[in-house]
Amino acid sequence: MTAIDALQLALVLALLAGTAPLTGRYLAWIYQGADLRLERGIYRLLGVDPSREMGWREYASTLLATNAFFFLAGYLVLRFQDILPLNPRHLAPLSPEIAFNTAASFVTNTNWQAYAGEAALSNFSQMAAITFLMFVGANTGMAAMVAIVRGFARAGSATLGNFWSDFVRFFLRAFLPACFLLSLVHIYEGTPQTLRTLETVRTIDGGQQTLVLGPVASLETLKNVGTNGGGFYNANAAHPFENPTPLTNTLELWEMTLFTLSLPFFFGRMVGRPRTGRVLFGVVFVLYTAGLAGVYLSERSPHPLYAATIDQRATALQDGGNTEGKETRLGIAQTSLFTNTTIAATTGAVDAAMDSMNPGTLAVSLLHMLLNEEPGGKGVGFAGLLKESLLAVFLAGLMVGRTPEFLGKKIEAREIKLASLSLLVTPFLVLILTAASLLLPVGRASIDNPGPHGFMEVLYAFASGNANNGSAMGGLNAATPYYAIAIGLEMLFGRFLPLLPLLAMAGSLARKRQLPETSGTFRTDTPLFGVLLLGFMALVAALTFFPALILGPLLEHLSLAAGTLF
Repeated sequence: MTAIDALQLALVLALLAGTAPLTGRYLAWIYQGADLRLERGIYRLLGVDPSREMGWREYASTLLATNAFFFLAGYLVLRFQDILPLNPRHLAPLSPEIAFNTAASFVTNTNWQAYAGEAALSNFSQMAAITFLMFVGANTGMAAMVAIVRGFARAGSATLGNFWSDFVRFFLRAFLPACFLLSLVHIYEGTPQTLRTLETVRTIDGGQQTLVLGPVASLETLKNVGTNGGGFYNANAAHPFENPTPLTNTLELWEMTLFTLSLPFFFGRMVGRPRTGRVLFGVVFVLYTAGLAGVYLSERSPHPLYAATIDQRATALQDGGNTEGKETRLGIAQTSLFTNTTIAATTGAVDAAMDSMNPGTLAVSLLHMLLNEEPGGKGVGFAGLLKESLLAVFLAGLMVGRTPEFLGKKIEAREIKLASLSLLVTPFLVLILTAASLLLPVGRASIDNPGPHGFMEVLYAFASGNANNGSAMGGLNAATPYYAIAIGLEMLFGRFLPLLPLLAMAGSLARKRQLPETSGTFRTDTPLFGVLLLGFMALVAALTFFPALILGPLLEHLSLAAGTLF
């Protein structure tokens, strides 16, 4: 590792760890304070009573109904793009299957893009469909997470709060202000923000080039702060308009973690156990930094076949690493930071070609998405970590012969069944859909690369769709009707199927009474609990996904090391 790389990594890690507690404290203040006057006006406009508490069933049904409306609104904009305003290029509407895939993608906070943004969407569609769904998709995940946290915090309660209050508070007091202020920084750094669509400029060699412009800065900030990931341009954050400087590259990866890394501290304050929040943050940060180390070391190493055939002096001039598919203005360290952050936070934005990454990086990325809880997307990832915590405590209780308790509440069969049901959604969707796509001719027809790399492209696509991530490897034609519909349905199921059992689990926990701590209580505010949780997550990942990882990144790595190509 070079000194400049070490300095970049250390400074960014310090920035992420230093700002997380402050943001967590602010989020707790948002949800523990009174409604503001502006919020009350919005409630009156919507005709809702924010003080009326909802049980888990009503909370879940309200969440599903509002997201169904959001999905339909986005779908209609994309299907009728040709007759809507701000379309001077007269772009045609998206096909039914691509419009379905896109609406499902953005309402679920996935932002999988089966289209090229600047070539397929008008500025109106970018704002009225894409930007709109980015806001409501991320906001929904945060509201659901707050309701689940209340299940741990409350005792003897039949309710989990009010969906509309949770939704509006985060949007007005945190999400929208952060996006607005950070958009100004992006504009200052050179990201376009205009309603003009085309601009003809003179190139360096004296020719002319027509550039596609639009409200890029506002969408760019939103895609990162909301852990959305969908880019205005097809090249995403590798495009110089979306990510013009190394400073914006660092800013973007910090934006991805602005709220996600703060959620353990938020949880600790909401349940009145700040030390437990710090332990959970330690678990998340260990997983994040371990992934970063894996990505950096993998990309710092040249491609095995390249290193074997190229003069070592030429290799040194290549920055000593795998530079294919990367922006030379960013380098290995910045690309590794961005790649690890975007996958761990399930953002899906990319500043390099994932298909060009070494197998080690792809293995880390797949593990991040398959775990989907460290730190995970806006709210939903941390809710999944709480599910894992519950199961880990239950397992520990069985091992020592004690009734399991978590945060002073007895964990019984109902909570374990619901948590397990939520846990099984990921392997069920990802592995079955991957297997089906490899068996069906219509699925195999879209695979361009043979061998383990082609297998990884399919596995990565479904892991990304289920994890609400949205990043993709190149080489798989996912714009076909089969993949557009299959991944679209998976994104909807992968978003809402795990949430419903967790809301039911939270409703069950909220009704329980707090038990006094005894000498036999397993404490959750010690490093021992953090080690137990990490071990449980590693065990679940190994038992569930290790065969798929063997057939993908591990097999490709060993094949390349042996000089075998497919």
